[in-house]
Amino acid sequence: MPLGLYISVPFCRSKCSYCNFASDVFSKSAYENYVARLLEDIANSRQLTSQVGCPLDSAPDDTVDSIYLGGGTPSILEASQLLRIFAAVRNEFTLMPEAEITVECAPGTLTPTLLETLQQCGVNRVSLGVQSFVDQEAQSVGRLHERATVLEEIRRLRRAGFENINVDLIAGLPHQTADSWTFSVSEAIATTAPHVSVYMLEVDEDSRLGRELIAGGARYHAHFVPDEDKTADFYQQACERLTAAGIAQYEISNFARSAGQSRHNLKYWTRQPYLGFGVDAHSMLEAGEDALGNKAVRFSTPDSLDAYMNRAPHTVTPVSVQSAIEESFFLGLRLNCGIDLEGLWREFGRDAVATEESAIQPCLEDGLLEQQGSVLRLTPRGRLLSNEVFARFLIEEAEETKVGTGHVNPR
Repeated sequence: MPLGLYISVPFCRSKCSYCNFASDVFSKSAYENYVARLLEDIANSRQLTSQVGCPLDSAPDDTVDSIYLGGGTPSILEASQLLRIFAAVRNEFTLMPEAEITVECAPGTLTPTLLETLQQCGVNRVSLGVQSFVDQEAQSVGRLHERATVLEEIRRLRRAGFENINVDLIAGLPHQTADSWTFSVSEAIATTAPHVSVYMLEVDEDSRLGRELIAGGARYHAHFVPDEDKTADFYQQACERLTAAGIAQYEISNFARSAGQSRHNLKYWTRQPYLGFGVDAHSMLEAGEDALGNKAVRFSTPDSLDAYMNRAPHTVTPVSVQSAIEESFFLGLRLNCGIDLEGLWREFGRDAVATEESAIQPCLEDGLLEQQGSVLRLTPRGRLLSNEVFARFLIEEAEETKVGTGHVNPR
């Protein structure tokens, strides 16, 4: 099965107050050192995958059908740095001619030089972090663009031949109202972008805005954040309006016109193999069955730039059969098509899958899941409470190890 590659660029022009990713503002002098480290990791990918028991010997094992350059803001790298990253990938992997190649870009960074560089790199999909088409909302969380910038850059992308465009929106931003949210969704539809992502604002300790909301403070415009019920209403409204406009929901946060689904992201939700490079990058590869019955391995890089640059080891987690079953439920249920229980029975055995039946029936009774034949899927209410649903399918946690250069150490 072809690989997906994820490449992390943890640099931003400014750190948005809602952001809980491993990214931040650094001087440009840090970019070159990071790219050099990234290229080293890509060149050593076969050594690493052998260490975790998933060697990439040659085609088809090293065949790639999707690349996703995310962050952070990859579009702030120099043209020469982007070209070297993609050259390194092509040097180490067999890239399929029809591969989907996505780069995340912040509106306001799409210079003529960048557009030309993306073409040279073979990029055929661009994801724009718009978040809101209302200038006050965007600026309140630290976005540096205006609505007019977004619309102009979408026009320029199309003139340059980039038709496969994603637009990100966030429901629940400070100052957002029912009317302003309707405007943002309408603007996203009007762009005719083939893909739209809609996220509800995450409130946790990993972002400045989240911490302020938890503390009940007023910094970062926290006192203008809509409450949870309003945010949920905004999300449901977006689902209805996008679907009515022919942009069908296929995953909790993702909507696409015909044939516009993200091939790369589907790998995550359907448990296909992928490799990650850079800060806080995750990987999942199939492995030969070991003595404990593990058939896959997940591993990740450190989530801080300093640790990554100092070559801190990867965290490695063998995926047991039980963990694989749990993943099949909480990842597969993210998709509107749901999961096919008969398929899971064939893959894992009916008795093994039966361990999850105690979670299925209460979710059906609570209106969080619906079942048609052997297909199980979230209801609209279940999508709003998806984290609660997924938690019911978690039974065990796998033991982690650390992998450095040439050795594996128990944690």
